[in-house]
Amino acid sequence: MKNFVLAILSGLLLAFAWPTYGFPILLFIGFVPILLVERHVRRSDIRWKKMSIFGYSYLSFVIWNFITTNWLQYADVFGASFAILVNSMLMAILMVLYHSIAKRSTVNISLLFLMCLWMAFEKLHLGWDFSWPWLNLGNGFSEYYTWIQWYEYTGTFGGTLWVWLVNILVYKLIVKYQAQKSIKSITSEGITVLAVIMLPILISLTIYYAYTIEGEEVNVIALQPNIDPYSEKYNVSNEEIADMLLKLSDTKINAQTDLVVAPETVFADNVKITQLENAYFKRKLDVYLSEHPNLNILTGISFINFITDKSQIKKQSNYHKSGFWYDDYNSAMMLNGSSDVQLYHKSKLVVGVETLPYQTIIKPLIGDFMIDLGGTLAMKTTQDERTAFSTSNPNLKVAPIICYESVYGEFVTGYIRNGANVLAIITNDAWWGETQGHKQHLSYARLRAIETRRDIVRSANTGISALINAKGDITSSLAYNTQGALSGTVTTNEDITFYTYAGDYIARIAIFIALFVFLITMFRKSRIS
Repeated sequence: MKNFVLAILSGLLLAFAWPTYGFPILLFIGFVPILLVERHVRRSDIRWKKMSIFGYSYLSFVIWNFITTNWLQYADVFGASFAILVNSMLMAILMVLYHSIAKRSTVNISLLFLMCLWMAFEKLHLGWDFSWPWLNLGNGFSEYYTWIQWYEYTGTFGGTLWVWLVNILVYKLIVKYQAQKSIKSITSEGITVLAVIMLPILISLTIYYAYTIEGEEVNVIALQPNIDPYSEKYNVSNEEIADMLLKLSDTKINAQTDLVVAPETVFADNVKITQLENAYFKRKLDVYLSEHPNLNILTGISFINFITDKSQIKKQSNYHKSGFWYDDYNSAMMLNGSSDVQLYHKSKLVVGVETLPYQTIIKPLIGDFMIDLGGTLAMKTTQDERTAFSTSNPNLKVAPIICYESVYGEFVTGYIRNGANVLAIITNDAWWGETQGHKQHLSYARLRAIETRRDIVRSANTGISALINAKGDITSSLAYNTQGALSGTVTTNEDITFYTYAGDYIARIAIFIALFVFLITMFRKSRIS
């Protein structure tokens, strides 16, 4: 019963540490109960130890995953169930692997292995086809962003390292206290724990208050049309959408406005990519741009490209009928009066909605299954490189980050390396209703601002459009389920942060250490520690 209670406690601590409702200090003790459970099982005479550890860990992680991400069910129950149950299973497997190492190695080496293994798992979640990095531990400080200004050097893996280091120190402190039953015996360890928590926070606060935002101020407008994606979005013509967006823009535009940003796939009626120039809605936008010669419009759009030449087929092309394929794009488009149309195609796709992972294995089992969130049920086609949009202002280059892409730190740095000095996030967060989903998504954008030291213009179809500065402050916003236009200024920045240069180097080091420890340890005989 004690192990059962501790497993539940671990799940609750992790869940109630999470943004945007929780207090992240709980992350520093969230894994301690499940580590104590593992130790108790390892030192007991239970026959099926690995199964017991898996069961207790799975319970902890299901609680954590369910409380923090159950909002996925508002878009799709099957997708939510899959994400919660499978992600929890993968986390529980990590604890079983840790148990295998702990039986054969010292306490310090086995805990080092677990910390590095967890970071390796988070790195996997940023890159494989079943990518789901929503609960990567470094994300947990997004609301307390003044604590983690050093993410410009470490990225979110610095946060994961911090969380695990404190959990390990607290776990060892408790084990020592259980053995010696004396507060005095753990005084120095307690001071160490407090120092490891407080020192990074103090460093971060120093960075935060010392950091000055310098660069050229750019006048921007973020549009929030507030279109219901289930019943309205795909039933409104692109021409009507253009009229709506221009009407919203007119409420805020002036002669100094440099950039108007509209949400992801707001032009949802698939446009043939080869016929964009002749599209009537684009002519309306072009006329508007001619009336505002300094203006640039960045907007989301759905494109389709039909293919009859087999040599043009890509791995993400969709088969329609004999001799006929098509590419389906979730794209960003930049329009202005001084250059050709610039396009970027979304490249970090939502599993089950925009991409079918491991097609050669899964497709024969379930066919062309895709979760229906409106629009065309098809695989999206991506591009290899990040695009930084040029504008009529020679000092402004904008990163067109589309929705889910904003959760990926190293991915976003690709826009910076290609010249972007302002980030634009275009998204549609209405699928999940009035839940934590859209709030967490906005909150994570703060992390990208800090990592790259770039201001952000965020345009959401509904909830929440915002302007975010390079320190992670939300300087203004439009509430969820509100139609309107948000105007303000953002500041360009040409500096390159260490994280932009080095990427997820902490995770790469962790992968090497975890693999090294695993290889040298698994061939040893079991020991009790």
